[in-house]
Amino acid sequence: MTTDFLGLTSDPIAAVQAAHRASIHLSTTRGVLRSQAVYAMAEALKQAQNDILEANTLDLEASREMAVPDLILEWLKLTPERLQTAIQLLKRLSELPDPIGRVMDAAYQIDHCQTYSQLMPLGVIAMIYEAFPELAAVAAGLCIKTGNSLVLKGSGEASHSNAAIAQALWSAIEKVGLPEGCLQAVASDHSTLVRDLIVQDQYLNLIIPYGRPSLVQQIVRQATAPVLKSAMGNCYLYWSPSGSLEAVRWMILDSHQSEPDPVNAIEKILIHPSQNPSSLLMLWDSLREKGFELRGDGILSAEFPDLRLAEEGEWQQAYLAKVIAFKLVASLDDAIAWINLNSSGHADCLVTESYQESRQFALGINSASTYINASPRFSRNPKRGDSIFLGMSNQKGHRRGPISVETLTTVKHIIQGTGQF
Repeated sequence: MTTDFLGLTSDPIAAVQAAHRASIHLSTTRGVLRSQAVYAMAEALKQAQNDILEANTLDLEASREMAVPDLILEWLKLTPERLQTAIQLLKRLSELPDPIGRVMDAAYQIDHCQTYSQLMPLGVIAMIYEAFPELAAVAAGLCIKTGNSLVLKGSGEASHSNAAIAQALWSAIEKVGLPEGCLQAVASDHSTLVRDLIVQDQYLNLIIPYGRPSLVQQIVRQATAPVLKSAMGNCYLYWSPSGSLEAVRWMILDSHQSEPDPVNAIEKILIHPSQNPSSLLMLWDSLREKGFELRGDGILSAEFPDLRLAEEGEWQQAYLAKVIAFKLVASLDDAIAWINLNSSGHADCLVTESYQESRQFALGINSASTYINASPRFSRNPKRGDSIFLGMSNQKGHRRGPISVETLTTVKHIIQGTGQF
């Protein structure tokens, strides 16, 4: 096992084995100790802020020289504000109730026994992510809070940033005294090492890929361990004839404010043919003023030459940029059918004044979340409630919707007998 510094390793198999050994002990640690570790992570990031930002500058300079796409550069660029957001998120996470051991009533009972269930750690989680160096801290906080070991595999563009953040996180874990090996980071960016990691189903309990859809699909195709698909972009909005222009405009603009990762950004708009052309022009002018590039289907682009024609394949693809495509649909039924066929399936929207339409949309859309007259803007640290989110899942398997502490747990059923036979 080759270690570059501290726990940073170029051997993914050794990393996941060490994480597995640590997970056995970590799962039995007291919740107060895990919360102390999460808070210590926040303090360590704060103390190492200058070193982390300097490392990020090195990554940005190297990436620009290598002509890394602007999208990845934007995801890569750390600012004091982005780092402070991660610090605040960890501090709040440390204050949340311990999810492990939470007792729940069972759905069945056995004679002469008490039957119940409780949340337990999954074991070992691997996160494979593009850029977004601060996500390592968020994932580490969620995993330690839930008693899971974590193996991090970042992209090469963020190698210096990832190493600096890992250094801070390790110092916090060591200070609190959590099991050695519960946080692992794989250093090299060779794709073969990613493949070596994601087939370790003997030790891995869950893999979370985070980044462009191409990365997520690659992991899904190659992994032998369970994968929790994360989704980003290609969210749809249907603008009903009864819906207001201002509501549509606000929802679009607000959904794009969750930069640098536009998780729930609205990128496709379906409109009814009866929509007032003057309202369309007002919306388009407003969006262009905000820097958006607009596209349309064949009918709209022919009628409005300023709209670039959206190619057929674009309706199923995420732009992950300030680009929006518009399409005419004949009815709400057609809108629901189109969204179910083409959206990424994690956050789709409706603007309407009709209660009947809102219920039909909510029940008919086959997505993890539906937003009706409400912005789908994604936040990792919502102001209300006791939840911290890593991302959004669009699958129907392990868990669906926001990826939170509960997502990183499983359920154990316990049957306690009375000694009667």
